[in-house]
Amino acid sequence: MDKLYSIVIQGAMALLGLALFFCLFRAVKGPTTSDRIVAINMMGTITMLLIVLLALLLKQGYLVDIALIYAMLSFLAVVMLTKIYIGIYRARKEKEGKPDA
Repeated sequence: MDKLYSIVIQGAMALLGLALFFCLFRAVKGPTTSDRIVAINMMGTITMLLIVLLALLLKQGYLVDIALIYAMLSFLAVVMLTKIYIGIYRARKEKEGKPDA
């Protein structure tokens, strides 16, 4: 049963790695800036899930703490990117002379 458990976790990690690749593609290619921000947020979430699955696979509890720290850092990074994007958007609108909606 332990071998099957290990195989399932490794399969989930492989699928998450594939999803991480697609998110990276969307972050680079994305048609809009908001798509890029969402893709970066998703990459942080997937990375956190990969760390948790690695903790389950290796039976190391400290990796869960690292995943929590990574989640907080990822959240802060997305908040900062969003604030920068909103600032750039507002500056463009002011330059064009249109009021904010």
